[in-house]
Amino acid sequence: MLGHGKQVNNMKISNETKVGLLAIVSIVVLVLGFNFLKGSNVFSKPPVLFAEFTNIASLEKSNEVKINGLPVGTVYDMRPKDKEVNKIVVEIHLNRDVAIPTNSIAFIDGPLVGGAFINIAKGTANAYLQTGDTISTRLDQDIISDLKAQVTPTITRVNETLDSLKITIGSLNDVFDPNTRNNLRTMITNLTISSAHLQRLMNAQTGALAQTLGNMNAVTGNLAKSNDAITSSIRNVEVTTNNLANANIQGTVAALQATIQELQSTITKLNSSNGTLGLMMNDRQLYDRLNGVADRLNLTALSAEILIDDIKVHPKRYVNFSLFGGKKGGEPLTSPLIKDSVPVRQ
Repeated sequence: MLGHGKQVNNMKISNETKVGLLAIVSIVVLVLGFNFLKGSNVFSKPPVLFAEFTNIASLEKSNEVKINGLPVGTVYDMRPKDKEVNKIVVEIHLNRDVAIPTNSIAFIDGPLVGGAFINIAKGTANAYLQTGDTISTRLDQDIISDLKAQVTPTITRVNETLDSLKITIGSLNDVFDPNTRNNLRTMITNLTISSAHLQRLMNAQTGALAQTLGNMNAVTGNLAKSNDAITSSIRNVEVTTNNLANANIQGTVAALQATIQELQSTITKLNSSNGTLGLMMNDRQLYDRLNGVADRLNLTALSAEILIDDIKVHPKRYVNFSLFGGKKGGEPLTSPLIKDSVPVRQ
């Protein structure tokens, strides 16, 4: 009995040891397989490069390192260069045998959706980086940061707009008191009535607008019927304008100008004291003499008229013969008849 129990205990210890060893082997195989799938060489030390950045943004450990889009390594570690964290040293493990020129530049890049990665822009130098070297870097703004920089001002303006909208809504709430609401309801009611009136106005059968359009159609019909007369009138106007265009207007204007010049010359001669008319018009003594002659002619005409009237009244005074003796005539006339008076020139 005692020997049989000891054999059972040895069998139990042996099985537990096997399970433990199997678990350890499984873990090791899992780790090695995971690293192998990641492209890491678990049996040799990979080449190591260092890069110093002032800002690593969203870069994390195990993020990829790419050249021309091809993954060539991973980010193994990140640590501050000094206590002030002025720069961050990133340790890169290469999992591919690639030649990187010494003047290559590394920068942090990233897609719109996904994690960040280190992108290496290859240089043109003939010398290549060795393990333990530090690659040059530049700080490029990734897509997310660029979008954030562009969207941030817009978000700020939207927030300001929302604040203004809140203030406006508060003001509207203050303005829209019960009386204002009643006024708005009345206004909407009036608009409804006005729209009904407008509908009746625009009715296709009985509306005033339809009647007006009918009248317009009648007018346009009459115009269409009178098209021939209008065309004839237009042709007459064209003929008249052609006749005017063909008329010797320039010659007529030239003749008028010549006539005007001659008239101006005549007026100039009349105004001058060289011609007869000019002397008569401008000589005051001649004018006075002519006035005296006119007065004397008026007196002569008056005397002649008085003589004629006296002859008519007393003919025997001038023809006096008689068989039985003469008769004394009456008093001579001293003035003519009023109807025959000649006005004296003033």
